[in-house]
Amino acid sequence: MTRSHEGRRSGVEGLEEVFMKGLRNLILVTTSVVGLASAAQAQTVQADSPANAQTRSDSQATTAPTEADTANDIVVTSYAQSLRNAIDIKRNANAVVDAISAEDIGKFPDRNVAESLSHIPGVSIDRRFGEGEKVAILGTDPALNRMLLDGHALATADWGGNDNDPSSRTFNYSLLAPELVDRLEVYKSPEARLEDGSLGGTVIVRTRRPLDLDANSIFASAGYSYNDRADKGNIRGSGLYSWKNKDETFGILLAGTYDRQQLVRSGVEFFGYEQGAGRFFQTQQDADGNSVLVRGADNQPVLKNPNATVSGGSRQDLADAYLPFGINYAYFQQKRERASIAGTVQYRPTDDLTFTVTGLHIKGNYNNYSQSMYTIPGAWTGDVLQSATVSNGVVTQASFGAANSQSAQLDTLVRRTSLKTDNLNFFADWEGDGGAKISFAGGWSKATGGRNPEYLFNVQTKLPFSYAITPTSAEVNFVGDPTDPANYFTNPNNNDATIEGKPVIINGQQLNAAQIGGLDYSVTTDRDAFGGFDATLPLQGGGIFTDLLIGARVTDHVNRIDARGVNTYLQQSLTGDQLGVDTLVTPSGVFDGTGGSGNATQYLNLPDQAVIDILANAINTPLINKVGASSSVRESTVASYVQLNFDSSGFRGNLGGRLVYTRDISRYALTLPTTENPNPVPVPTRTSTDYLKFLPAFNIAYEVTPDLILRGAFAKVIARPRYQDLAASITQNDVTFDAGGGNPNLKPYESKNYELTAEYYPKPGALISLELYRREIDNYIVNTRVEGVSLFNSLQGQVVSGYSVSRPINAGKAKVNGVLINGQAEIWGGFGIQANYSYQDSSTSTVIADSAVLNLPYLSKHTVNVIPYFESGPFQARVNYNYRSAYFRTIGRLGSQEMVAPYSQLDAQIAYSITPNVTVTLNAQNLLDETYLQYSGTRDRPSAFYKNGRTFVANISFRM
Repeated sequence: MTRSHEGRRSGVEGLEEVFMKGLRNLILVTTSVVGLASAAQAQTVQADSPANAQTRSDSQATTAPTEADTANDIVVTSYAQSLRNAIDIKRNANAVVDAISAEDIGKFPDRNVAESLSHIPGVSIDRRFGEGEKVAILGTDPALNRMLLDGHALATADWGGNDNDPSSRTFNYSLLAPELVDRLEVYKSPEARLEDGSLGGTVIVRTRRPLDLDANSIFASAGYSYNDRADKGNIRGSGLYSWKNKDETFGILLAGTYDRQQLVRSGVEFFGYEQGAGRFFQTQQDADGNSVLVRGADNQPVLKNPNATVSGGSRQDLADAYLPFGINYAYFQQKRERASIAGTVQYRPTDDLTFTVTGLHIKGNYNNYSQSMYTIPGAWTGDVLQSATVSNGVVTQASFGAANSQSAQLDTLVRRTSLKTDNLNFFADWEGDGGAKISFAGGWSKATGGRNPEYLFNVQTKLPFSYAITPTSAEVNFVGDPTDPANYFTNPNNNDATIEGKPVIINGQQLNAAQIGGLDYSVTTDRDAFGGFDATLPLQGGGIFTDLLIGARVTDHVNRIDARGVNTYLQQSLTGDQLGVDTLVTPSGVFDGTGGSGNATQYLNLPDQAVIDILANAINTPLINKVGASSSVRESTVASYVQLNFDSSGFRGNLGGRLVYTRDISRYALTLPTTENPNPVPVPTRTSTDYLKFLPAFNIAYEVTPDLILRGAFAKVIARPRYQDLAASITQNDVTFDAGGGNPNLKPYESKNYELTAEYYPKPGALISLELYRREIDNYIVNTRVEGVSLFNSLQGQVVSGYSVSRPINAGKAKVNGVLINGQAEIWGGFGIQANYSYQDSSTSTVIADSAVLNLPYLSKHTVNVIPYFESGPFQARVNYNYRSAYFRTIGRLGSQEMVAPYSQLDAQIAYSITPNVTVTLNAQNLLDETYLQYSGTRDRPSAFYKNGRTFVANISFRM
């Protein structure tokens, strides 16, 4: 029940590129499958030999090879053993589960937890900022998949400049130190006992416990990383100590990590596409009041500049063609500094009772600096068009004369941002002699992050310019020197200044000046508190049901954005050489390899302190609370479940249901301009919604033979909207005329999930599996854009009708179908391989503006992982190759269907154990130096090119 209170993708892609990449992936997969099949066949022969012809135990957990096994098998070393451990978890689970296990204390397979998860079939990550941060599972948006730390949610906040997944319910995996992790479990089919809220799957991160480790276990590491695009090196280190008494009744574990990373990302961005009709041509009102093109004697539309020339088509073709709304040369630098401290205390007063307290503190500094040098060709210089070329419905080249107001703008942003996460949990676990169990858990976590503050300063120029674009490149050239400060000027348009709908009063009267920037404080606070119990009751009597599981959980969650700000003004426009600060030039070579060229690759550069000084020496309003940009969502949930486990005649699994009540209270402010009141004061508003859902879950596994398991699963699941999507306040950019708001009446996503798998285990360390899945999703939420919305523009001091406003809605239904093929084997002589292939397809009832069916975010049709490895004595080497085909990312400006082009990543690692306790490791990430390429619907409309560079890491570790 739900209650509310108050108030086809079109175009032809590069066939040659698709064919070559498809051929490459086919070769990789075919080679891998042949290797796997050969290894499996050889190992099957071994399994049939007298030494191995034995029935597995009921547990089927091969934690160590038996003497019979080692007589004929490969000698297992650390990485291969971690793969065996992961296979055992998958094999013995009563649901569809994949796992990744650490090789040893502090020795996780990758430097980043998200990168490790991407090796699992059906799991993919987005590398917009170089390293994996958010995880998509079985073709579903990262925001719809939950991460649970030891079975409970963890509050999360981002740094305020990452549009990968703002205000999400998932976790930024780059914050989680892999040294703290024992294993990762990905539940693709839920059980009633697991916390709800995931559409694709749930990631459970298991950390280590002192009573499970040897007394006085020690781990320490130190490393150095280097990024070739940043051309800077960084240090990193970690340590862990675990102790327990001789009676093994009391233990303490302490761990700490420190990591520093320099990111430099440069590239070209496009702010959507618009038709040339209203930008280059004269218009008039028809009898019905509609705007129509003025036509000449030849019935062709009349250009605003009659001397402009058109090639590649007629003037009508130019009017119908699409041009970039904006072209931006973006230069981004960030220093990521992360430190974490984790601790666990365990006390076992009796053999059947254990108390555990865990704590985690993560602190991250994500200070960053970015410059955006952009043109908005149609809106700013459409009346001074000199020439244009049309190709395949796109204005691929154009040149413009000197602008009447401005031709380009340079925005400089200096962000001071830090992230902090604190977590404290308590567990009490009792287990009786007969298998009865009861566990009590309670916990609290809090995270903060965001811009605190962001300094923004902008200047403009009138220089003539030209542009030329292809699917993989952009060239912008100015007639004049874009590095010369004298060619730039501050906003010259003085207006009566207001902030939050109130006049800015200086010396007793309203200020009349031009805004040149300001300070923005936007801090997110995310807080989660929970309490609950879980109980297992063995069922006697010899029936098929073995255990009854019951439990309940209460959660209170608050997600809040507190916004404050300062507006900065000048009453007289100044040129760049009059600002009174030292200026620089964008470093040469920054845009090399990105696809961006022209003299726009080097422009005026203002250092951090120069921006801060310019703003400090101008006219500043007092720091005020921005009611219109602040919001909060308080979400309370109460859940209870019943689950029956069964095991009989080769069949095992579980059947149960979860009853979940959710209540959301959204607080926000609305700002609705009218003709009578164009700049109103924001009005605080409150909306409350609630719903009750019953979520059944069924998992069954059948052991056809000791080596072959068939599985099936069905479940109803929900995923709740992003927190800030539940707040209806509107935020806007008065330069690019973008705005966005939420929708407090959003319904949760609902899905019926189906799974079928076949798993073949010919030998310890070997697996071949086939997985089929289906998701039938209702109430799917997408961001839609409304063009031409009227909002008050603080830079112009008046209501402007050209805003593009984004707002989430429940768009309808979606279906996702997928086939996953997975295999791994220890081949021969220390060589082994992991490989998997995923095919995923979706259909929706949503149709966007150009009548193309909307794909689901972050779903790639094809994903390939190939990981060959070698281990011999103290030496270990591994190569990770990952490929994912194109995927839809979001709805951009002007209804643009933002797609990410196919992306390949190649990583490598070698390690050498100098002694049994000391290991040296070398990592290389993104060896292909892949370009992150984004396009708008079709490949001939590029929307972003980014380069993040290669990263190399050297590390030495000690453990005992």
